[in-house]
Amino acid sequence: MRVGLTYTGTEWKHENYVKWIKADEDIEVVRLDAELANLHEMQECDGLVLSGGVDIDPELYDGELSYTKAPVDGWQTERDLFEQATLQLAWEMGVPVLGVCRGLQLINVSLNGNLIQDLGASGDEVHEGVAGVDKEHGVSLQPGSLLWSIVTGARGRDTGVVNSAHHQAINQLGEGLKVNCRAEDGTIEGIEWAEPGGRPFLLAVQWHPERMYVNGFADGFLYRAIRDQFINAIKK
Repeated sequence: MRVGLTYTGTEWKHENYVKWIKADEDIEVVRLDAELANLHEMQECDGLVLSGGVDIDPELYDGELSYTKAPVDGWQTERDLFEQATLQLAWEMGVPVLGVCRGLQLINVSLNGNLIQDLGASGDEVHEGVAGVDKEHGVSLQPGSLLWSIVTGARGRDTGVVNSAHHQAINQLGEGLKVNCRAEDGTIEGIEWAEPGGRPFLLAVQWHPERMYVNGFADGFLYRAIRDQFINAIKK
């Protein structure tokens, strides 16, 4: 089994994803990177994970070029376009897709949605990590959603606690998507297909399941069960 993983930009962060995806299974994780220009390698993959990272170029969703906490070094438009092409190829191939943080936002933007460019002081107090340390907050899962069936079916509760390290979030939802999870302040924390019939597996979350174990989060269903369902979708 080969899983494509977009490069998040930092080696140790990338390795967190690799360890999370592989777990104890025989899985080859293929690094997909705009700098490597290796979009063709997606053609040999059985699934795709879109990783976290820097803000998406606002020009891709008609956003403002000047906003609070805009990246001082500018955006990585080449990465954005490469990952959108990777996502489109995955959909054409009909393989499962899993998005994490920026990955969730990229999926939304690619389907003509847009973003809240900064959550503001009160939102950042809840959601944005500080000095590399994630925040944590509660979430509520939408009954009847794929995410709800994955997590609630495994543990019997439709609420939980996740880690958090973002200052942007979904504003207008992309075409064909629905919300499956929200934070306590209403921020969208997860998306999936609104009508999944006949479509490949799609799930994206705003938190970082690949490093929840690093922070000692006890609620393993919000990172382990999501990973397992993604891998099971590939096996099917």
